[in-house]
Amino acid sequence: MDENQNKNPEVQDGGSTWHAVGAFIWDLVKILVIALIIIIPFRTYVAEPFVVSGSSMLPNFHNNDYLIVNRLTYVTGNPQRGDVIVLRFPKDPSQFFIKRVIGLPGDKVCFAPNCQGQDGHVYIFNSQHPQGFELNEPYLTEGTYGQSQTVPLGSDEYFVLGDNRTASSDSRVWGILPRDLIIGKVWLKVFPFSDFGVSRTPSY
Repeated sequence: MDENQNKNPEVQDGGSTWHAVGAFIWDLVKILVIALIIIIPFRTYVAEPFVVSGSSMLPNFHNNDYLIVNRLTYVTGNPQRGDVIVLRFPKDPSQFFIKRVIGLPGDKVCFAPNCQGQDGHVYIFNSQHPQGFELNEPYLTEGTYGQSQTVPLGSDEYFVLGDNRTASSDSRVWGILPRDLIIGKVWLKVFPFSDFGVSRTPSY
């Protein structure tokens, strides 16, 4: 037999095969470890997914909407009026709520007719606006405003409301929101894909 005809053996040494499998598994483990090192801090400190449960933010956010919340936004800055945020429920911090920031530290939030204007509309009084101004809220459905009350806010205190004012448990019910219970700003709506887009803060 020509010794050059059988250059490629039909069987390989078993030790070499197991060595290759072991190297593959070790490479896979390293990839997983590196992924966890990157993903866990990213999710904890940068961006975290949340799923909306309930109807308190209709018509702008619906039940089962899949959101990405930016945690870094409030590390370098403070919540702004109109921001949609995810927060820990003050009465039970293990629960997460989604609400819109209405009142900022130092504001006095007033619902008509406690102050001038149409019933349920929100007015803000502060050092820049001692006479108050009506909050223009184009994101609301007509008729979904709120009951009469006046709430002064101290430092690091926020007043938050659901966009669906007639069906929202918010600062009107359980009081002001401390700054340290704010998780982050809703940045992106991922699902449903038909509503995919960045959540923008309205201009007042």
